[in-house]
Amino acid sequence: METIIPFALLCFASFFTLTNPLGTMPVFLTMTNGLSNEERKRIVKRATITSFLILMGFTFCGQFLFQFFGISTNGFRIAAGIIILKIGYDMLQARYSNAKLKEDEIKAYANDISITPLSIPMLCGPGAIANGIIYMSDATTWELKVTLISVIAIVYVITYIILRLSTKLVRIIGETGNNVMMRLMGLILMVIAVECFVGGLKPILIDIIQMS
Repeated sequence: METIIPFALLCFASFFTLTNPLGTMPVFLTMTNGLSNEERKRIVKRATITSFLILMGFTFCGQFLFQFFGISTNGFRIAAGIIILKIGYDMLQARYSNAKLKEDEIKAYANDISITPLSIPMLCGPGAIANGIIYMSDATTWELKVTLISVIAIVYVITYIILRLSTKLVRIIGETGNNVMMRLMGLILMVIAVECFVGGLKPILIDIIQMS
């Protein structure tokens, strides 16, 4: 229990920040402008379920991909740390998303925005996928693996609730509150990214020193 609780809290903080439902809200509201509540509900439901299934697939199959391509876990940690650091930096600058949505693109996405870009890459981007693979390799017991899966499921349930209530939440917290929240989560994410980067670099440096 002493190991599970800190692991669960770390997983929740990182996945919730990477999923970033609060930062996705303005883009979601823009893309669903003019749609009914039932249509928005259907889009959010499909997007969160799709994101969860994709993330679960990469989380469980990531180690097999490493073995197939001969990729080391430490090398992936370094790459993932850089990716997550970039995402955290963008959030620290209060940038909602790297996706640049023009008016004609919004209309093109209107028929199936639940998959792209809402699910991929917004709710389940490369940072979340890399995070899932790394934490699955760290989960050495079945208790930790079950904890990881449960935390990811809880994050997407919360994401579903936030996006469903997005119109009300935007009015409550306002644009300033949303930017403050995003910067705070970005700072937390950058700290996690540094830990991930150092965790991958340290064993490689130790091996180099021992070999020399």
